[in-house]
Amino acid sequence: MRPIWKGHIRFLLVAIPVRIYNAIETSEKIQFNQLHREDFGPIGYDKRCKKCGQVVTNDQITKGYQYESDRYAIVEPEDIARIKIKTTKAVDIIGFVDVNEIPTTFFDSPYYAGPDGAVAEKPYALLREVMKQTGKIGVGKVVLRDREDLVALFPHEKGLVLQKLHYPHELRSMDNVPDIDGAQKLDKNELKLATTLVEQMATSLEEIDTVDNYHEALKTLIDSKIKGKKTVEYEVEELPRLDIMSALKKSLQQSSRKPMVKAESTTKKKPQITLVKPMAKPKAAKKRKAS
Repeated sequence: MRPIWKGHIRFLLVAIPVRIYNAIETSEKIQFNQLHREDFGPIGYDKRCKKCGQVVTNDQITKGYQYESDRYAIVEPEDIARIKIKTTKAVDIIGFVDVNEIPTTFFDSPYYAGPDGAVAEKPYALLREVMKQTGKIGVGKVVLRDREDLVALFPHEKGLVLQKLHYPHELRSMDNVPDIDGAQKLDKNELKLATTLVEQMATSLEEIDTVDNYHEALKTLIDSKIKGKKTVEYEVEELPRLDIMSALKKSLQQSSRKPMVKAESTTKKKPQITLVKPMAKPKAAKKRKAS
């Protein structure tokens, strides 16, 4: 993996050289190109000025902040380069907190943090083990690209994960979500059945089937297209809609400990497919010979 950033994890007088890596594997994403249906030529995206209609190049583009209708404060790259704050080359840890103090809505993009060279290996491992033993995670700030990000640093397996966080002002309030006041009184029997069902389905993340079936289906479809095979149609079973009480009872009756878990066999189950046969073309009527 190639690092996207080099700097230090810094708290008080301690500075640990680190490299930051993307934790998300983007190459596994299936992406489609837009094509012209007539000749299958790729569709381009011109950068066109909406005012004069001219197609422009990157060196003809600048940035502007719109503060009124059709009025912008122009900000050039050299203006941004003049902004120097102490977190541009360091992850400044402000303090250590319990992980449950950070709402799940705060979490954004994950990155891996690794030691930058042999000199960083020991202090890196020391910080990782201390956070493991204390159950604390670090909260700090850093400039990874063009803004100062709020981040959380926590131990994961043999290393450290740097998790970008949303700032509180970026998040909408849960109070704005309609119909969550709980105006309807909960039924005790429904609550008891639901609790029993949850306890019966208790498992671990390792046992949950986390395969992206849609991704696998897309790969199969694309492979069949490449090989010139027939189109593959995937059948999805629709579950009947039941009221909550009936659904809970039926779930408890049908549940056999752990639904949606990985199979014990090491071989992957192939998705059930149905080959869609192309419709037969109607035979052309024979022309009568002229007498």
